[in-house]
Formats: sequence, structure tokens, C-alpha cells
Amino acid sequence: MTQTLPPGGNAPLPTDSITIRIESAGDIDTAAYRLTASGKVRGDGDMIFYGQTQSDDNSIRRSGTERDSSYTLHLQHQPAAIERIALAYSAGQRPGSVELSIRHNGATLITCPLDTATRPEKALILGECYRRNGQWKFRAIAQGFNGGLKPLSEHYGVEISDEPPPVPASAPAPAVPLGKITLDKHRNSINLEKRTNPSDIRINLNWNRNNPAPAANNLLGGLFGKTKNIDLDLGAFIRLANGEQTCIQALGGNLGDYHRPPYAKLRGDDRTGAHSEGEWLDINGGEWHNIREILIYAFIYEGTPNWDGTDGIATLHIQGQEIETQLTEGERNRGMCAIARLINDNGDIKIERINRYFTGHKDMDNAFGWGFRWTAGRK
Repeated sequence: MTQTLPPGGNAPLPTDSITIRIESAGDIDTAAYRLTASGKVRGDGDMIFYGQTQSDDNSIRRSGTERDSSYTLHLQHQPAAIERIALAYSAGQRPGSVELSIRHNGATLITCPLDTATRPEKALILGECYRRNGQWKFRAIAQGFNGGLKPLSEHYGVEISDEPPPVPASAPAPAVPLGKITLDKHRNSINLEKRTNPSDIRINLNWNRNNPAPAANNLLGGLFGKTKNIDLDLGAFIRLANGEQTCIQALGGNLGDYHRPPYAKLRGDDRTGAHSEGEWLDINGGEWHNIREILIYAFIYEGTPNWDGTDGIATLHIQGQEIETQLTEGERNRGMCAIARLINDNGDIKIERINRYFTGHKDMDNAFGWGFRWTAGRK
């Protein structure tokens, strides 16, 4: 029998693995925080969200979309230092109805419905799993944070870089100063305000082509012993406002379309290294209202199996800004890098650095829940 918990209610949990599903009427970013007795995370590996879909020991995994995400919790494998696991979300606007449900062996054990229509907070703690006398239990919470993700994460000990102070209404200014901005672990997102006449969005991928290395670990599986210069490819998953989605990349030959859906187009494929500027993706800024989300990625088609050897860098040119991030943190044999997400936040352009590395397209797709069907391809 399914049990419905109001805020403050609690119930026992199974001793093994459960799935916590969070469904919403509007787009939200969900997260799970593993907490010690101090109520804080031990480090980055204890925060699980769209940009890091598993804990450092793989005992918690996230999947799904902005309106339907799931967390698989292996309760029996949680470290002894972990006493609570909190589930929360942040949103740019009220998402309407939100429901958290807990499932075990295909059956729904607990539901926690929540109506956010009258709640002003931008972030809420929905509930938490906690240990009590050696037994895992769940408590519904529904505690809000007016400031959104920053105070929520800081509440749990996650360090979030300070944002610039607000500009007085009497002194109009852009959301951020013009110039070059580097997104890294300390500053991993930026929000650019919408404009009446939005400019085009240009994304550049550049790398060191003069670093020959074994071609064995490209995504199509070459042969050891043969050396080739590095070839990186730029691509994007695009979801439109009407729900349609597509993948554009040179591999497979879908370069996109600038004037018609998906309103984004690759300029070409720099396989020879003849183009010093690398590869470019152009996004039609005048159609930004028709775009919901873009996931920018790169992959090593052939050449070095090590991202350090590529000296790769991605630069986003948006509204007079140059926003760059380096692609040098990847593990060997993980030739796919999810670079960043561009999100339509009520017309604003929200840019989130991801820089996560995967074994291939399907692995990355599964991590972010796009649901494409993949087959082998060749250029």
C-alpha cells in the first residue's frame, strides 16, 4: 500500500536499494546531498545533480530530465559517515505541482505531493533519508530557500562562488561586464539577460593539432600502432520549446540548419587541421525563444586518447562576452566531453559549465536523459 506523507511525516525504508523519483509540472534542477552528522557534505563527491550524475563511490546515481528525474540509492552501500541524504530542487520560476515518490522492487511505497503555486522560494528541500538506530527512514520536509541554489548548497557545505552585487535600478547595466570570463570549478555558471534584439551565439572548439598520438582510442575504435594528428569534433543536443529535439554533428552528416529548426548549424568539420580557428557552431539568436536547451559537447574522433594532450578549449561568444572553459580534466579512454548547457531561462541565456567525460555518445545521453537511439556512424 502506498503511503502519502505530509511535510514533517516520516516512514521506514527498505534496507537495500530504492529509487526516488521527482516529477514536476515545470522545469526544475534536482539534486541529492549526502550529509555527515554535521549536516554538511564531505566534498564534491557527495553532491549529485545534472552536472555530476553519480556519487564518488557510485552508490547514488541520477538520471532523467528537468521534469522527471530519478535517484537510485543503494542504502546498504552508503559510507558509515553518511547519516542523511537530502533531496532538493531549484527553479527559476514556480514549477507548479511537484511530487516525490519512493519505489522499491517496482512498487511505490511513499509519495510526497507538493503544490508550489503559493510558495515564493526558488529552492526547496523536499525530504531526506536518514539513519535511526541502524535503520533507514524517510522524512518529508518541504523547506524553502528564497535565494535559490546558492543558499541551499551553502546550507549543506557546498562552496558556491560569490556573485557580483546587484546593480541599482537607477544605473542600468548588463548582467555581467563585457570581456572574457572563464568558467571553472569555482565559477561554473553565468546568466545573461535577454535583449530586445538578441545577438547570435557562436561557439568555438579549438585544440592543438600538432600532437600526434596513437589513434586506437577514438570513438570508432582504430588500431594501435598508427599515428594521426588529433581530430576533435564539436556537436550539440538541441531541445526546442515545442519538445522536438535533435543532435547535430559532423559524424553522421547532420550539420543542422540556421534559419529553420533546430536554428543551429555547424560551419564544417576541421579534420585536416588546416583551419587555425578550429570548429564553429552558430546558433540563431533571433530564434532563442524557440529553443529550450542546448547541450554542447566535443569528442575525440581520432588521435590522442588523452584530453591533456589536446589542449582543448571551448569559447562561447554571446552578447559581447567571451566565455571559455578548458577541456583538460578528462580521464584516459573517455573520449566524449559534455562541455556546457545553454538554458532558456524566461528568455535569459543561462550558461552552465559541465565538463564531464564519457566513453561515448550513448553513455553521455544516458547521463543526461535525452533518449536518442544510437547506431555506429562514420564521416
